[in-house]
Amino acid sequence: MKLLHFLILSIQMHLSFCLADPMVIKKSNATAKMLVLPLKTQEIPSGSFPRSPNKLSFTHNVTLTVSLAVGSPPQNVTMVLDTGSELSWLHCNNTRQNKPVFDPTGSSSYSPVSCSSPTCTTRTQDFSIPASCDSKNLCHATLSYADASSSEGNLALDTFNIGGSTFLDTVFGCMDSGFSSNTDEDSKTTGLMGMNRGSLSFVSQMGFKKFSYCISGSDLSGVLLLGDSNFTLFLPLNYTPLIQISTPLPYFDRVAYTVQLEGIKVEEKLLQLPKSIYEPDHTGAGQTMVDSGTQFTFLLGPVYTALKNEFMNQTRTILRVLDDPNFVFQGAFDLCFLIPFNQTSLPKLPSVSLMFRGAEIKVSDNRLLYRVFGEVRGNDSVHCFTFGNSDLLSIESYIIGHHHQQNMWMEFDLEKSRIGVAQVRCDLAGQRFGVYHH
Repeated sequence: MKLLHFLILSIQMHLSFCLADPMVIKKSNATAKMLVLPLKTQEIPSGSFPRSPNKLSFTHNVTLTVSLAVGSPPQNVTMVLDTGSELSWLHCNNTRQNKPVFDPTGSSSYSPVSCSSPTCTTRTQDFSIPASCDSKNLCHATLSYADASSSEGNLALDTFNIGGSTFLDTVFGCMDSGFSSNTDEDSKTTGLMGMNRGSLSFVSQMGFKKFSYCISGSDLSGVLLLGDSNFTLFLPLNYTPLIQISTPLPYFDRVAYTVQLEGIKVEEKLLQLPKSIYEPDHTGAGQTMVDSGTQFTFLLGPVYTALKNEFMNQTRTILRVLDDPNFVFQGAFDLCFLIPFNQTSLPKLPSVSLMFRGAEIKVSDNRLLYRVFGEVRGNDSVHCFTFGNSDLLSIESYIIGHHHQQNMWMEFDLEKSRIGVAQVRCDLAGQRFGVYHH
């Protein structure tokens, strides 16, 4: 079974595109042009958009939504950008009342994939459920969920127009069941854009060797770049290699963005744990994944407990622990604190540094505690530690979440199989690339 990648948080990121000069791009020369995409966030209610494949269904959801056009003539669609999934898909069932769908019958460039095609027989090998053949001899895909629900449809090819560029013969799923939601917010999305390392992911099909993003911690604006950003001209990046395992293992996702966590520091104190505790075991359990869709960061039980105890020890004189064994935020965050309503800012907190092979992500200040809205204890609000216990959710992995990537330049270098990071103000970084927010 494929690993369950990530939690979903209640922010919807809207990407609008400002590139002129349309161009047609074949897969081989997609890197000829860098697409610069401004990124803006908008808060939405939880559970109000389609859940994505192999994701746990939690209280909060984070989506990055991309506005683009598909088909001939072009139909406007909005797709959730997901670095934890492979197959991009669109709703194609016109029985979705008052909700956007893609109409394949209205596109002259639409072409279904036959089940004898190499796309169906060989390129779907990383799907959690193998592709099959339907009664019309078409390639049938089933995307499964952690809650045992699923969505089905056929693989197809069509033209995708994004950021002023045209991508011909893009493979995607034309889905006719599942993914529905009971709220009106579902009307904002037409489907999902997979961005992992699988051969059918959007970034793989388009031939981009790199993509990068940077999300601001203040106004939650930022920038997404497809292609080589040359960001090292502004600031040197520290790189950590992506971990490759060629042998299929039951709990290891081979197309995820997997890195090697080597240690954790609270302020300057290193947790006294053996390095082997951070390495995948013989089943593949224990991989460390960088996923833009995860809200917070999840650590396997023994590491989480060590971090929790050390953080409590270093903050015992400045923070009051919430002593309520019945309250566990989102089922995985059991270290929470009481902060008086009249206290306008958090005290100076010890930073938490995630140490990777060759790189480090330092989490500090308000990124360490998250206020749980609606939770009140007398004159106090409840703030929870933003590192959770994977064991409480039966997740067999370490997951580095979106909240801890704020004000970090994150470069995904597929050609050199590495991730580059640098601490930076993302609002300023966006301006460097001509992306401005109002």
